[in-house]
Amino acid sequence: MIAKIGKSGNLYGALAYNNLKVEKENGQILFSNKIIETANGQYSVAQLAQSFAPYLIANRNTEKHTLHISLNPDPKDVVSDDKFREMAQQYMREMGYGEQPFVVFKHTDIDRLHIHIVSVCVDEQGKKISDKFEKVRSMNICRELEKQYHLIPATDKEHRKNNKIFRPVDYRAGDVKSQIASVIRHLPNYYQFQTLGEYNALLSLFNITTEKIEGELQGKHREGLLYIPLNEKGKKTGNPFKASLFGKNAGLPALQQHFTKCKTALKTHPTKQTLKSAVNIALQSTADELTFKKQLSEQGINVVVRRNDAGRIYGMTFIDHNSKTVWNGSRLSKELSANTFNDYWNNNIKPDIGKIDEPQVKLSRPNDNLPEEEIHQLFDFASNNDKYEDGLIEAFGGLLPEAQGEDYEAVAFARKMRKKHKRKRGQH
Repeated sequence: MIAKIGKSGNLYGALAYNNLKVEKENGQILFSNKIIETANGQYSVAQLAQSFAPYLIANRNTEKHTLHISLNPDPKDVVSDDKFREMAQQYMREMGYGEQPFVVFKHTDIDRLHIHIVSVCVDEQGKKISDKFEKVRSMNICRELEKQYHLIPATDKEHRKNNKIFRPVDYRAGDVKSQIASVIRHLPNYYQFQTLGEYNALLSLFNITTEKIEGELQGKHREGLLYIPLNEKGKKTGNPFKASLFGKNAGLPALQQHFTKCKTALKTHPTKQTLKSAVNIALQSTADELTFKKQLSEQGINVVVRRNDAGRIYGMTFIDHNSKTVWNGSRLSKELSANTFNDYWNNNIKPDIGKIDEPQVKLSRPNDNLPEEEIHQLFDFASNNDKYEDGLIEAFGGLLPEAQGEDYEAVAFARKMRKKHKRKRGQH
């Protein structure tokens, strides 16, 4: 089992990210500790946040006060809800957060079942809980849990192997062929994509591109692929390599089989709607390409823009590292096609994409025990503290070891709710 610990100043965003899964029936709350109960057992983000409010109000000077932890068993492990609850409680207790309020969410939108834990790392007096040797302690606890619950162990060797596999190619470091091989031999095992264009968008993150070649050999029509390294500006550099040098899985026939398989799997994939909402939110709340990319990358989503020599945008691809899926913009929605972005960024024609499909956070509190004044303090703190939204949460799914980002869909969602709350207060 692998534990990923993220820290940020964005409690609301972490809660919103996970509760979005629950709202869309792609997740559930398995356990809560020191969380104010509701009459029906269901929660809005605001209701969950109320249990953490006293800790944030008491917080002295800890900027990254929010913990967002994911516990990821091996995909082959069969873990019941009861076991997940027990493991989460034991993990938090041994990490020193057992007396903190926390919520345990199970995500079910991908085949790899895993849990997320949201908490705060400041106590009731506002003092930060010690995180010395945090990574070592976390690793040791995971090894204990593996033995106790008979899970497949995640060995140090496997960690090093995963870290080595997914690393961008550096053409200046030499042995470019081996660097490319370490990426392309494994990407199809982790990512789902449906076209050569989507595959190329994914490869570009690793400073690689591929080109299809055609010709005749001994009177027969032949097709193949070349893999070419890219420099830091995305330009081709060095010599191309034939796909056959990397084994049959890197060749066109194997990739075409992968395309067909993914087309079926992604047809009803639950991530599609969540990703579409995230892109819509970013598009509506930004005015330029750079900010748009930054906001999505903080959520663990990369954006690859393709332009012709005249600068016109003819392709948009979104790579979601959370679900490990790749989507052309037009496949998500006709409103997210290349033309929409070209009109906006090149011609300053703002898109009209209609109402965003997102859950509504209700600020009414029929079963709350927290005073209205303290709720106001919490929202005012979040609105006035610029660093509240700048913390980094490790990209969910964790395929790229270096990839870190905050869930911007949740952040934008929280910001929008705070604005609504301010307007509501102004009416009184």
